[in-house]
Amino acid sequence: MNKLKILVVDDDPNILQLITLYLTKEGFDVVQAKQGDEAVRLFKSAPPNLVLLDIMLPVMDGWQVCREIRKVSNIPIIMLTAKDETFDKVLGLELGADDYIVKPFDTKELVARIKAVLRRFQAVDTPDKELSFPGLTINISQYTVTYMGRQMEMPPKELELLHFLASHPNAVFTREQLLEQVWGYDFFGDSRTVDVHIKRLRDKLVGGDELGWNIKTVWGVGYKFEVK
Repeated sequence: MNKLKILVVDDDPNILQLITLYLTKEGFDVVQAKQGDEAVRLFKSAPPNLVLLDIMLPVMDGWQVCREIRKVSNIPIIMLTAKDETFDKVLGLELGADDYIVKPFDTKELVARIKAVLRRFQAVDTPDKELSFPGLTINISQYTVTYMGRQMEMPPKELELLHFLASHPNAVFTREQLLEQVWGYDFFGDSRTVDVHIKRLRDKLVGGDELGWNIKTVWGVGYKFEVK
């Protein structure tokens, strides 16, 4: 069986060596990059199965690298940050990151997060690959959303959340249930992650209620994709 390849991007040689050591012991094939532009080049030449991406990088920072990768791929990205700030976490999620971990980190937790994200990405159950509603088409196999005849730019987790809710019209899900179903049972984030993604979806799908559907907040419970 081919090893899963992880692109590790960090300008700190000590952290790079430590992560590489642990991931190699876990059976992963590791490719290293110390600069943002180098990471983008390596990604495009031989796409990995996951990217572990530091934010503070020379030439191109982690945000820029994440944007460039998301233009061409939905491969999982885990952000590394030395700042335990909500802004960094929210921005990473909005740009399409699948998870984030704050330095200094425990190597066992880092490995656990990587495995959890990979399991979720590889085990997406998509019996209904394309869902259609008035003015809205969601194609999970192609990772595209078309709204009012125009294809929307949408990070993978936003699309997966929309697809999951739309796959269960009028069913109410708590934030914890959505974390489990969309991010995986081993996701290490909190319920604000769901709120961030719901807000982004609503901003992009303005006017859906006039077409007979919308993403509705059920106060005290969670969210549902309401079809009238």
